[in-house]
Amino acid sequence: MISMTGFAYREMAGESISVTVEIKGYNNRFLDVYVNMPPWLVCLEPVVKELITSLCGRGKVEIFIRVREHNAPLNVSVNTTAAKAYYQAINTLAAELGTGENPGLAVLLGMEGVLEIEKNRDEERYWQAIEPVLKEAAQAFCDERRREGKHTEEDILKSIEKIENSLKAIISFVPELEASVKENIRSRFAECLGNQIDENRILAETAALLVKYTISEEVSRLSSHLAEFRAETQRNQQPGKKLDFLCQEINREINTIGSKSVIFDVSTEVVKMKEALENVREQLRNVE
Repeated sequence: MISMTGFAYREMAGESISVTVEIKGYNNRFLDVYVNMPPWLVCLEPVVKELITSLCGRGKVEIFIRVREHNAPLNVSVNTTAAKAYYQAINTLAAELGTGENPGLAVLLGMEGVLEIEKNRDEERYWQAIEPVLKEAAQAFCDERRREGKHTEEDILKSIEKIENSLKAIISFVPELEASVKENIRSRFAECLGNQIDENRILAETAALLVKYTISEEVSRLSSHLAEFRAETQRNQQPGKKLDFLCQEINREINTIGSKSVIFDVSTEVVKMKEALENVREQLRNVE
């Protein structure tokens, strides 16, 4: 099993570029990948999503990529149109106020849009720096999810074992169930007819009630579902959806057994099975 929750963080500090990658995983019904990275690297987002999608089957995965560049080459140009507009506006204001002051060059350079600065962005160069850090973080993220998934699987199978043990106990009570039904019928006949009891009638009534209260079919189906549950955990690395469906079927059989129960010991085992199954369902919310 693989858990949907996990965390990984990796960083690389180079001479010209520093990269940090943080990955977080949460429970989610489907796969939802969210990438947060500098806007000037948005063209790399599909590549990042493709990598994570190839590693994850379900869950919400958030990837945060931070890039810091040292001594990046710049292209600086002057917007003369903007500078002239600012110069004319300031001179007009000075004339209106009667100050007679002219704006200096330092003032104009501080105005928005006069200096236009553009960094030379080479996406391929950035990707060469980001890719190894991202892959290392993604691998650590997957390892963490597998470790957590292994512990979850162990806990789930312990709960399945509890259900199996309770089922074995219930099977051992079946003869008692049949005897209880037969004794109840005999007691009712005795109350009504005294000593004039027709054994054939008792047997017929017992057979009719056993059809109503027998749990052999439910026991058989429940045993089959539990065996299939164990098999699915072995053959499928992403069994979450199938196991969730099997839990619904297991719950249905447990409820039916409980509704047919006329023996206290059987009812007690049904309660135990429900508690164990609830734990399984809770844990499955974390599984791919």
